[in-house]
Amino acid sequence: MRKDKQEAGIGLPEIGVSLDELIRRGARQVIQQVTERELAALLEQDGNVRTLAGKKAVVRNGYLPERDVLTAAGPVAVKVPKVRDRSGTGVKFNSAVVPPYVRKSPRVSAALPWLYLKGISTGDMSEALSVLLGEQAKGLSANVVSRLKAQWSEQWQQWDRRDLSSARYVYWWADGIHTGVKSEGANGQCLLVIVGVTPDGRKERVAIADGFRESTASWREVLLDLKARGLQAGPLLTVGDGAMGFWAAMEEVFPATRTQRFWLHKLGNVLNALPASQQARAKAAMQNIFMAATKADALKAFEAFVATYDAKYPKAAEKLTQDRDSLLAFYDFPAEHWQHIRTTNPTESTFATVRHRTTRARNCLSRSTFLGLAFKLMEEAEKSWRRIRGADRIKPLLDGVPFKNGIAAQENPPEQQKLAA
Repeated sequence: MRKDKQEAGIGLPEIGVSLDELIRRGARQVIQQVTERELAALLEQDGNVRTLAGKKAVVRNGYLPERDVLTAAGPVAVKVPKVRDRSGTGVKFNSAVVPPYVRKSPRVSAALPWLYLKGISTGDMSEALSVLLGEQAKGLSANVVSRLKAQWSEQWQQWDRRDLSSARYVYWWADGIHTGVKSEGANGQCLLVIVGVTPDGRKERVAIADGFRESTASWREVLLDLKARGLQAGPLLTVGDGAMGFWAAMEEVFPATRTQRFWLHKLGNVLNALPASQQARAKAAMQNIFMAATKADALKAFEAFVATYDAKYPKAAEKLTQDRDSLLAFYDFPAEHWQHIRTTNPTESTFATVRHRTTRARNCLSRSTFLGLAFKLMEEAEKSWRRIRGADRIKPLLDGVPFKNGIAAQENPPEQQKLAA
């Protein structure tokens, strides 16, 4: 059987070779095959180009020096082929898989800011990654990490100065995120983050700043900066929780924007005001509110909740009733968007592993490093963000078409118009 497999070209692993080593060998083989195919495509593309002597102008010319590329499977030795251009026009081969000078895969680069924000000092970064990627992890000395932090800070500064005169947003999610990381000794410092939805339905970063305890003054500074860089108007609707100075700042800077309180935060706040024996029933009652098909049904469920809990648990009822209008604002927007604007917060998953930390990073970060790390986290997260459902509903919304119970006014059948009224 072994002989048959060898004759069929199937390589058998050596006895005692670890799974990690096999994975690295496989990765090396795949990378080598892909770069060879890239080279073949280049040679075919320039195959008809000849020198004055009639020879092919672009030919293979061995390999570049072997180098290790740090990947999620550990360090992988890579040999990238090179070419010689006899015509002197400067044709070079640059692999898209292993670009020149790259020594870390994007996945590993994305992991670095996560590790740092979780409290790993610069000197421990290489040791921490060796646990994930193997003891042979290379290229992550303290100097390398320090250079990366400086690079991230510069990238954030350039992004934070970008022109916004052509930007427009239909929705914003705003959040104040306490990471537990010290920024120049300011214990009350937190990240102020805004994520927006563009007219084509894409989610993108709008603002990443720092502030003191989510204060109105800090948020006002963020919003005024957006306006100073050309943002003509705020979004149609902004989603956030109720513990921020953001709302007061929005009323000052972008007063036309409507507000939608984040239901999952409100759910937690109300349940915290109830004894454990009442929480399951109360949770179901609140779900009846924000899952109702029409605003009229939601209001009935709202009143039923208040009638049930106001007498015995007035604090729980008050926490709900004080934000009634902003909790039900989503009914005036397309139904396809409801799941995004009533219960979804894209910043939650991005910072989930760091926002609830109670320990502090051992080293105090400068402000630019702190924001550079946050910028890189969101840059990586943004790559996986999907467009919102019903992106085709955004245009009529921006054009001023009114929506009632999630349906555009001109689309409402007579019976739906009665419900909307």
